[in-house]
Amino acid sequence: MIETQSSQLLPALFTHFDPQQRLYVLHLGPAMPETVDFFSGYRCKLFFVDLFTELPLVAEEGGPDLVQQFQGLLDFPEGTQFDICLCWDLLNFLDALAISALQEVLLPFLHRQSRIHCFAVHNPRVRPADRTYAIRQQNEFVVRERVEELPGYTGYGQGQLKDLLSGFKFERTVLRSDKRLEMLLNIKS
Repeated sequence: MIETQSSQLLPALFTHFDPQQRLYVLHLGPAMPETVDFFSGYRCKLFFVDLFTELPLVAEEGGPDLVQQFQGLLDFPEGTQFDICLCWDLLNFLDALAISALQEVLLPFLHRQSRIHCFAVHNPRVRPADRTYAIRQQNEFVVRERVEELPGYTGYGQGQLKDLLSGFKFERTVLRSDKRLEMLLNIKS
C-alpha cells in the first residue's frame, strides 16, 4: 500500500540553504524513486545507505564493535559534510548502544547548519507498522508498508531519544495523527 502524507517539518530542512548551493543529502533507508526525482531538482549529492538491511545491528563477541560497524557502513569521502540527513524511523530499530555508535560516527559528517529529520513513537509500547519513506515534495512524503516485519524494534519516546542523542538539539517536534512524532534535529554547537 502506498500513501502520501503531508509534513510540517520537511520544509524546514531547506530554509537554511541557498537554492543555488550544492546540497549534500544522506538518506538512511532504501533508495526510493520519489526521493531521487525530488532531489533531481536540486544541485546536490545524494547518498543512500540502507541501514535497514543490516538490522539488527549488534556487537558480537570477538567481532567489530558497533562504532566499527557503522564506520564500515557509513564510509563517506573525506571532507563530506551533510546538509540534510533523513533518518526516517531508523532509530526505532536500534538499541541504545547502536544509537550512541551511530551518533558518534555521523557527527563528524555534519556541520552547524545540518538538519536531521526522523520519526519516533509517541508510545514505545505500541509498535507502528514497518514502513519505507520517500520525499515527494518539500512538504509531502510517500509511505509504503514493508512486506516483512523488521527485526530489532525498540521504540523510543522523545525524552528517551533526547537522552540518547546527546550531540543533537531537538529543534522541533510534531505529534502526527497516527501517533508518531516527527522530529527535526540539528547538532549542538
